[in-house]
Amino acid sequence: MPQLDPQHLDAEALYAALLDQVRAGIAGAHEPAIVGIHSGGAWIAERLARDLGLTQRLGVLDVSFYRDDYAKKGLPAEVKPTNIGFDVAGATIVLVDDVLYTGRTTRAAINELFDYGRPARILLAALVDRGERQLPVAADFVAAHTRVGAGEALRLRQADTGQFKLTIERENA
Repeated sequence: MPQLDPQHLDAEALYAALLDQVRAGIAGAHEPAIVGIHSGGAWIAERLARDLGLTQRLGVLDVSFYRDDYAKKGLPAEVKPTNIGFDVAGATIVLVDDVLYTGRTTRAAINELFDYGRPARILLAALVDRGERQLPVAADFVAAHTRVGAGEALRLRQADTGQFKLTIERENA
């Protein structure tokens, strides 16, 4: 997939492409469920679950306690609750994140998911893959590939209307 200019990413168009990929990818799957990673992945997961008719099989994770840099960085200012109200065991889970980067958040999310049971399968969906992996993690569904400059982060924002927008910000040190 070609690299897109991060300044011109249309988050709503990317969401539509991701929705189409996930819909096709879970067709016929055993007990499909959607689990989003706070915050941006949870926003996307909520829309995916609604658009795919899976609102009863929607969960959200906050991986703060599962991160490998927890001791170094400490807890974020606002830890969100994990909420998985369905049986994970034997399910096909679509794990959703907004931006796939190093792979460390994905690793933490998978670790946390297994605390709730052993899924039959975990598929990873990301709105944007910015590369630069530190762990061998690859998305099954991804709407765009891009790169941002050193010291920059790609952030998903959600307006009060529910619309998505991607911005480039300076990373926190």
